[in-house]
Amino acid sequence: MAAKVYPIEKLRNIGIIAHIDAGKTTTTEGILYRTGLKHKIGEVHEGDTTTDWMAQERERGITIVSAAVTCYWKDHQINIIDTPGHIDFTVEVERSLRVLDGAVVVFDGKMGVESQSETVWRQADKYNVPRICFINKINQTGGDFYKSLESIHNRLNKLAFPIHLPIGFEQSINGVVDLISMKSYSYKEYADHELSVGEIPENMLDDAKRYRSLLIENAVAEDEAMLEKYLELGEDGLSENEIRQAVRSATLSGKFYPVTGGDGRGVIVEKVLDLITELLPSPVERGSTWGKHPKTGDEIERKPSTSEPFSALAFKIATDPFVGKLAYFRVYSGKILAGSYILNSSTNQKERVGRIVRMQADKREDVSEVTAGDIAAIVGLKGTTTGHTLCDPNNPILLESITFPDPPVSIAIEPKTKADQEKMGQALQRLAEEDPTFRIRVDDETGQTIISGMGELHLEIIVDRMRREFNVEASVGQPQVAYRETIRKAGIEAQGKYIRQSGGRGQYGDVWLRLSAKDAGTGFEFINSIKGGVVPSEYIPAVKKGVEEAMNNGVIAGYPVVDISVELYDGSYHEVDSSEMAFSIAGSMAFQEAFKKAGPVLLEPIMKLVVVCPEEFMGDVIGDLNSKRGRIESMNDLAGGTKEITAFVPLAELFGYTTNLRSMTQGRASSTMELDHYQDVPPNITETIISRRG
Repeated sequence: MAAKVYPIEKLRNIGIIAHIDAGKTTTTEGILYRTGLKHKIGEVHEGDTTTDWMAQERERGITIVSAAVTCYWKDHQINIIDTPGHIDFTVEVERSLRVLDGAVVVFDGKMGVESQSETVWRQADKYNVPRICFINKINQTGGDFYKSLESIHNRLNKLAFPIHLPIGFEQSINGVVDLISMKSYSYKEYADHELSVGEIPENMLDDAKRYRSLLIENAVAEDEAMLEKYLELGEDGLSENEIRQAVRSATLSGKFYPVTGGDGRGVIVEKVLDLITELLPSPVERGSTWGKHPKTGDEIERKPSTSEPFSALAFKIATDPFVGKLAYFRVYSGKILAGSYILNSSTNQKERVGRIVRMQADKREDVSEVTAGDIAAIVGLKGTTTGHTLCDPNNPILLESITFPDPPVSIAIEPKTKADQEKMGQALQRLAEEDPTFRIRVDDETGQTIISGMGELHLEIIVDRMRREFNVEASVGQPQVAYRETIRKAGIEAQGKYIRQSGGRGQYGDVWLRLSAKDAGTGFEFINSIKGGVVPSEYIPAVKKGVEEAMNNGVIAGYPVVDISVELYDGSYHEVDSSEMAFSIAGSMAFQEAFKKAGPVLLEPIMKLVVVCPEEFMGDVIGDLNSKRGRIESMNDLAGGTKEITAFVPLAELFGYTTNLRSMTQGRASSTMELDHYQDVPPNITETIISRRG
């Protein structure tokens, strides 16, 4: 039986995003159960959830890879991506938000806004994703809807307003008051199959009226006609439909956030599903997508319509144990048919579309076509990776890709046996295809394979996956810091001259380079200022290549060079002896010479560390951070007498920190860290690093 095709207006592409342990996966399970995809709700602690299907996820009780699920609610198709909360896997959130139209931000009702809640909120701001807030776990001891709402106002945005108020407190919670319809929706047991509609409890009437006024007053501000009517007639002059429309318009603006709360496992999730279909945008409402012509660079518009030429973005590559390589993609315009040919405009290669599958987490449903606005996966694309554009070969377009941070932590890895040698290379390659923040390189000096990731947990999971999925046993070294090198001076000049005469044709390359420091994070810039052909144009790419090769190994301790501008402004050549190789070597020589004179410095990654601990351990934690060259940024009070400490600490001081923190606080503290910036290494530590490398 062919799957029903829903019109684009009835499509919702949403992400479930949150801090680790706020209940994203449980909420997703609740949604799947309520929409009929599951006959029972999986429990994270029992390891039988749908979207956490990897062995490592089930063992650790955390989400590692984003999982795509399609479900159906009240004549709408909802594509849901359950994203990880752990900071090491933040790239999964980033790439999901790039292709989603809306999000449900889940908060732990006992904790309110946590550090990673702020990170995912900022990521959603970056892509201007409209969102609704779901305060989870308010039915548990310590759960408090209003305190959590206050923390959203204090730490994220003041324009978050309840659209539902919980009935009851902690374990006595048994439903919500809907502030638009002014009705109550209640249940006897959270696992009931339906909600009873009734009148608002007497003791909540005043609160309901007050919060309803706040909701309406702020929602109509986004709609001029509605605002005029409201100012003239007051809230009683607006119909229920008009209020709903005003709240929807305000939510779609991305500056207004409706808030609800409850138990993510319970029947109350049906109200969250209603909010998703009523308030979050369809692909049409997110509007056109813009890209560039791969050859001319001209701006091109693609409307979210099946009549437009096909365009899509591959946002995730996964290795499926049953079908092989899967490329998840979001269609922005047109449609794609199984068996057709498409162009990967990022690589300029044509690819054949074999099978197209709609994913139910780790299960698959074959479909013959996917149309504008939808999300699905293609089996067996060879040259496609994360961030690549897929399009109609006759109407090429290049969509904006996804940028990923450089991984700050590295370890050396070696196969345990000769038989593992070849398998290890293939396994690492497959894992790197899936994960753009995981990198592999071979150390020129030692011949060791070095793998890099976003944190210790990230690399631990990679090694574990190699063992389980690819049967490769490997030994790993101690974690290493990914240092960088740069310069602090501008306008430093040097010549690189390479001449070799050894009978027959010689080698001749001569260049003058000017080096300047650039702002942090702006990368490498090569400027060609050659006039009058003193260096022929065919040799200029070779000079750039020589510079880039020299940048792989800086002069201080052999670390990669970043944030630097290199200008080629003079040189000379020989009619017979000049070659690309000679100019490449000359470029490398000139760069090294200028770099030594330009005030070279070593940079180290500085992590933003957030520690949550009981108040009695605060002194010990702060003292320990000070001893690690940490700079305390802020201290906040959280619920239940706990403190949140934010500090900036060099990564080099933080290996094994989680274990140390647990022992220092009797296992009662937790921490998260993310790369914040690079800064100069102090001179005494630079000397230690140089002697260690030497």
